[in-house]
Amino acid sequence: MAQGPVERVKGANAYTDLMDPRRRWYNNKRLIVLNGWIVLLLVTACTSGYDGSMMNGLQSLPQWESYFKFPTKGKLGLLSSIQNIGALAGYPFAPYLCDGIGRRPTVFIGALLMVIATAIQTASQSVGMFVGARFLIGFGLTFAASAAPMLVAELSYPTYRAPLTSTYNSLWHFGQIVFALPPHGQPLARSRYKNTWAWRLPSALQAVPSLVQLLMVLFVPESPRFLVSKGKEAQALNILAYYHADGDENDPLVRYEFEEIKAAMKFDRTVAANIGWRSFLASRGNLKRVRIIIAIAFFSQCSGNGLASYYLNKVLSDIGITKPTTQLLINGVLSIWSLFCALVASTVVERVGRRILFLSSACLMTIFFTMQTVCFARFTISGDTNAARGMIAFLAMYNMAYNLAFSPLVVTYTLEILPYNIRAKGFNIFNITMSLALIFNQYVNPIALAALVWKYYVVYCVWLVCECIFLYLYLVETKNYTLEETAAIFDGEGVTEKIADSAATQAGVVMKDGGADFHG
Repeated sequence: MAQGPVERVKGANAYTDLMDPRRRWYNNKRLIVLNGWIVLLLVTACTSGYDGSMMNGLQSLPQWESYFKFPTKGKLGLLSSIQNIGALAGYPFAPYLCDGIGRRPTVFIGALLMVIATAIQTASQSVGMFVGARFLIGFGLTFAASAAPMLVAELSYPTYRAPLTSTYNSLWHFGQIVFALPPHGQPLARSRYKNTWAWRLPSALQAVPSLVQLLMVLFVPESPRFLVSKGKEAQALNILAYYHADGDENDPLVRYEFEEIKAAMKFDRTVAANIGWRSFLASRGNLKRVRIIIAIAFFSQCSGNGLASYYLNKVLSDIGITKPTTQLLINGVLSIWSLFCALVASTVVERVGRRILFLSSACLMTIFFTMQTVCFARFTISGDTNAARGMIAFLAMYNMAYNLAFSPLVVTYTLEILPYNIRAKGFNIFNITMSLALIFNQYVNPIALAALVWKYYVVYCVWLVCECIFLYLYLVETKNYTLEETAAIFDGEGVTEKIADSAATQAGVVMKDGGADFHG
C-alpha cells in the first residue's frame, strides 16, 4: 500500500478515497470476521424485542394468569413496567462502566446479569420472585444495550458503520417476531403446554442470545477509541490495521482513522472541554446535542406507535376484530413488515441522508395516523366494517413510515453526533428518555384509550405535526462524515475541518478540492 502523502477530496466522505475499492465485506476474510463479531453485538436488540413481546404474550396465557392469581390493575401495571424501572436503575452506572472498563466487558456484565435474571424468572414461584427477575433483566439489559451499539459504531469498517449501527435498533422487530413463532411462541404454548411450562419455556429461551454473548463477547475486539482514551495507542492501531487493512499499519485508511481519533480526543479535552456531565450545559454545541437527543428519543416512543406496539389487541378489539388467531396473525404480519422496512431503510442511510429520512418518516406518519383516526372514528360512530379494514391498511402504512427513520436511525444519529468523551453519557440520556417515554406509554395510553377511544388519536395527530416542525428546524444532516467529523459539526464552524486537517497532516494525507491521488 501507499507510504507517502495521499490527496483527499475535501467535503466528501473522509474515508472514500483512502479505502481499497477491492475490499468488500463478502470477499475479505477479516471483514467477514469483524462483521461476525458485530452480529453478535446486534443480537442485544433482539433480546429487548423478544422481552417486550413475551411479556405481552404471557398476559394472555391462562396458565400464567392462574399461576400468579390473575393479576389486575396495579399489580399488572407493575409486571409490565418493572423491566423499564430496572433499566432506569442501571442507567447511573452504565456510562461509567463503558468508559471505565470498556465497551466489551460492559456487554459481558449485562449478558451475565440477564442470564441469571432469566433463570430466576423461569423458576419463579411467586409474583414477587417474578417481579424481582423482571427488574434484574431490565438492569442487565441496560449495560448490554448501552455498550453494544457504541462498540458497533466504533469498530465497523467505515463503509458499513451507518448501515450496521442502523440495523441494531431495527432488529428489535426480529426479537418480537421470534416470540410469535414455534417452538416457543404463543400459539404453540397455548396448544401444547397445559401446565406452567406454557410460560416457563419462552421465559427460559429468552436467555439464549445473552448466553451466546456471555460465551463469546470477550473475544470481540475492543473499541480502538476506548483504547486510545486509555493510552493504549499501539493496541488500538493494531486492531484498526488487522480488521480494516489486513494487518497493514501503514495503510492510508488506517493511518487517517488512527490520527483522526487522536485529533478529535485532543480537541475534546483541550479545546471543547467535553468531559463529564457538566459539559452538556457548558457549550452551545452540547446543548444542541441534548435537545436533539431528548427529542428523538421521546419521538421514537410517543408518536402513536405505542398504541400499536403495546395495545394492538385492544385496538383491534375496538374496531371489531376479536378472534385471537386473527389478532395474532395481524400482529405477526405487521412485525415482519416493520422489520423489512427498517432493514431496507438501514441500507440507504448513507445515500439518502438522515435529515431526509427523518422528515419523510415524520410527515408520512402524520398523514397515515390521521387516516387511521378517521377510519377509527367512522367505525366507532357508524359501525362501518370497511373503515375497520381501512384502519388496518393505514396501520401497515404507518408502520412503514415509522420504520423509515425511528427504528433504524435514532441510535445511529445519537451516537454519531456525540464526541467520544461524552458518547456514553449522552447515550445514557437517550436511553433514560426512552425508558421514561415507555413508562408513560404503559400507564397513560390504556387509561386514555378507555376514556376517549378514537378521540385520543387526535392528540397524537397534533403531536406528530409538532414533531415535523421540530425536525425541520433543528435536525442537522450528518451523512458522508466520519464519526469524529460528525461529532464536531455541533462545536462551531471550522471544527470539523480542523480535526480532519490535523489527522490528514499526521497521516500524510493532503487536503484538496480535486480528485484523490495516492503517492508512494
